[in-house]
Parts: sequence; structure tokens; C-alpha cells
Amino acid sequence: MSQKVFYRIPKIWGLVLGGIGLVGVVLWGLWSGWPQAGAQVGETALQSPAAREGSNYAESLSQAFREAAEKTLPAVVMIRTLPSEDRQPRSGREAPPDLWEDFPFDEEGPFGDLFRMHPELRRFFRERPPMPSIPQPLPEGVGSGVIIDPSGIILTNNHVVQQAGKIVVRLHDGREFEAKEVKRDPKTDLAIVRIEAKDLKAARLGDSDKVQVGDWVLALGQPFGLEGTVTAGIISAKGRGLGIAPRENFLQTDAAINPGNSGGPLVNLNGEVIGINTAITTRSGGYQGVGFAVPVNLAKWVADQLIRKGKVERAYLGVAIQMLTPPLAEQFGLKVQEGVVVTDVFPDTPAEAAGLKSGDVILEFAGAKVSKPAELQEIVERCPINSQQTITIFRDGKRIPLQVTVREQPKDYGLTRRSRLPGRGPERGGPVEDLGLELEPLTPEVARQLGLDFTEGLVITHVRPNSVAALAGLESGEVIVQVNRLPVKTMEDFRKALEKSPLDKGVLLLVRTAQGSRFVVLKSSSGSR
Repeated sequence: MSQKVFYRIPKIWGLVLGGIGLVGVVLWGLWSGWPQAGAQVGETALQSPAAREGSNYAESLSQAFREAAEKTLPAVVMIRTLPSEDRQPRSGREAPPDLWEDFPFDEEGPFGDLFRMHPELRRFFRERPPMPSIPQPLPEGVGSGVIIDPSGIILTNNHVVQQAGKIVVRLHDGREFEAKEVKRDPKTDLAIVRIEAKDLKAARLGDSDKVQVGDWVLALGQPFGLEGTVTAGIISAKGRGLGIAPRENFLQTDAAINPGNSGGPLVNLNGEVIGINTAITTRSGGYQGVGFAVPVNLAKWVADQLIRKGKVERAYLGVAIQMLTPPLAEQFGLKVQEGVVVTDVFPDTPAEAAGLKSGDVILEFAGAKVSKPAELQEIVERCPINSQQTITIFRDGKRIPLQVTVREQPKDYGLTRRSRLPGRGPERGGPVEDLGLELEPLTPEVARQLGLDFTEGLVITHVRPNSVAALAGLESGEVIVQVNRLPVKTMEDFRKALEKSPLDKGVLLLVRTAQGSRFVVLKSSSGSR
């Protein structure tokens, strides 16, 4: 019996020791290798090749945003403006001067006993000095700007500083300086502000001509006074016009721009300024996804002139122009936007001296093709004053080169008077029912009421809704001066010109107002009149 037990003991201890060893191996594996292996399996499951690629792309984009912001933010400034003295409130609130006139100070009034016992109170109220005015806070504006030269030159918007009496510039590092000089260009809504400061970092200016729709951009500035704010978006469109400034060729972006961003830079992912934030389209007063910036190439040209000359000198031709729309292109035998149409040539101008005529289509100017009025305008204005330039036009089916010497643009150039439509005159010219028009011969009296400097043509007195004329955009008060390039002075001239032009092929009209001239095409698919 004892012998059997003696032989069993080694077997039991073997099992115990083997179990302990197995448990140790498992614990060691869990502690060292297995958790890492599990993590690798989990990570592999979460980070597929496509996910890893997307994550890397997002991180690289974030890095580009960070670096672009870091490069530019030191050059972005806050501009605080106080109104000039003549715009500041002269006094605060005062008590009405007749406040105590009806107060019952006599002894028979409801306070008689009080005044009998304390006569000094009567004297106090009657001889009371005027109530002092309560100081009112001065209205203060906040905008943005960007340092473009380390000597202290800051580029911003004209509307940020145009009514300022005192301008304080706050740098990104917190230092503040009062502006020493301001030069403005209202036509482009740009201005430069000069401060005297050291250790300034200027932003790098890029090339806005290379910007493409879809490019990533950052808008930097002080929206609502929140310093050093950066928002991201893309270029949504180019060559936009809003009608808020005489010279417009805006970049459109969906990077958030709000009040206070005006004058701040719009930068690309290289940290280069490609625009100056200027305006937003909004119904609420805040960001709604549509913002606009002046292209930096235009801003550089304006800033350079303001710095060197204190003003912007612009060259001019002396013509009124319009877009070559599909109906007009068909009439002139050209492609859409292959040029711009000359609607007026003003007297005693470079254009008149060069031989330009109404109805010419300008294809090229100074070797550059033009497709929009704003493009031609910008190219011409940047030409050196009194320089000779080659202009290529399309006239009567032929390309014709002309030489023009541009001159400096007069200060009041382009300003026109707006007029109201006069009542119908006593002599009716008669309706043109099929077109939806009612016309009258233009008389000197009607021309005077419309603010016109000419007296020949047919004034539109009524346009029937949904008619051929209405669909072409004709309006009451406009004057038709040509039909298919032939002058018209009477209703007989008008009818004869129409007889030669079927409506299904289009009738080309030249119409004028006090604001200028434009070509209009009347066209009907039915061909009826």
C-alpha cells in the first residue's frame, strides 16, 4: 500500500508542475506578444489601404493649411477707425430745456408746505444749472489689412478707411500704431495705409492670373473683431461683377468672409496672397457661402501707383462696349465672346482719332485677346499714358488692325446722369404691334427730359409684356437709333428697315439711353411681325 502511494506522488507533482508551466506561458504571451498582435489585427481591420490613403491625404492638406496660415498671419493686421471730427457727435443726451418750467414751485401748489418750511429748495430748483450732457461712445469701425512691404505699407479696402478721422493699426503681435498716411482708389475699392514701425513681416504676393476655379484658398482677417481668424474654401468663380465699384473683376470664394474681413488677404496653399477680401452677398448680413476678393494682380498695380504717385493714372479709349452674346455673335458672324462690341465712340477721344466706329467688334488689344468688357477695360487702363497700342477689330466681315494712342482718363469719365421716363408726347409715332413696341419720334423736349445729348431716333414709350421686344430686354425710355446698322429717325425709316429683315433671322437694333448704348437682337422663331 505504501509502495503504491510512493509511486503516485511523482505523477501528481508532474501534473501540477505542467499546469503551472502552461499557465505561465499563456500569461507571458498575453503580456508580451499577443496584445500587440491583436492590436495589429484590429488596426489592419480599421485602416484599410483606401482609408490609410485618405487619412494621409487629409493630414497633408491640414499641414498645407497650417503652413499657409503660419506664413501669412504675421502680416495680417486689424484696422480700427474713428470718424473725423465733423462726423463725431457734438453732444450727448441732455435733459429737455423745459423739464422744470411747469413744476409747481409756488407755496399754493401741492408742495407748498415743503417750500414754506424750506425756501432754499425753491431757489435750488429755479436756479438749477443745466444738466450736464452724457458722453456718448464714438462709433468705431473694424476692418483688416495685410502688410505688403516691411517699411510699413499696408493694403486694405477703400471702404474700410474712407470716412476715418483716425486710423489705428493693430499688428498680429499686439503692437498698435496710428496711421501716418492713407492713399485711396475708390474705383477699385482699394487703399494703402502707412505706419512707422520696425520688425514688420510682409506677406508674399502671388499671381492671381494663375488661379483656377476649384483651387483651395484661405481667408484671413478679423471678422467681427475676432483677431487672427482663418477660414478655408475654394475659388468658386472668376471675373465676377457686383455693381458695387466702377472697376470689378472679383474672385469668388466660399471661404467664410464676414464683416471685419474686408481688406484681409485671400491666400493659396503656398501662403501667397492672391486676392484682397472685399465683399459678400448675403441676406442676413453674415456669411452665406458667397464672398468676393479683388485679384492681387490688380491690387499690386493700384498699390504701386498709390505708393509712387499718390493716385492711380488710368489710360482710356473713349468707347462704350458690351458683351458679345449668342444673338449678337450670330448677327456679327463671330463666335460667342470672341470679342466685345463697340456701341458708342465718344467725340474727341483716342478711339475717335483711331477710327473706331459703333458696331465694331474689338478682338484684340495690345496683343491680348479680349472676350469680356471688364478684360478690355483692365488691359487698356494699365497701358502707359500716351503709349501707342495695336487694336484689332472686326468690321464688315474683315479683321482690321488699327493704331491707337491712349491718353489719361479724365476724372469725370464714365459719369452719366440717370433720368426718368417722360410722359407720352402729343405726337404719337404709332405702335409696332407684332414686336410689342410703341414708339415716338425723339423730340428735343423729350431728349431733354431723358438727359440725352442727341435728338434723333425713336423713343420707346411702351413694351408689351411677354412680347418679342420684352424678351429681348427692351424698356420704356430707351431710344432706337439704328436698325440693322441703318439710322432711323422716323417710323417710316423703322418700318422700311424691318421689311428687309425677317424676324426668324434676327433684327439688330442699337438703342441708347443717358447711361450709354447697347445692341439688342429682336428674334422670333415663327418669323412673324
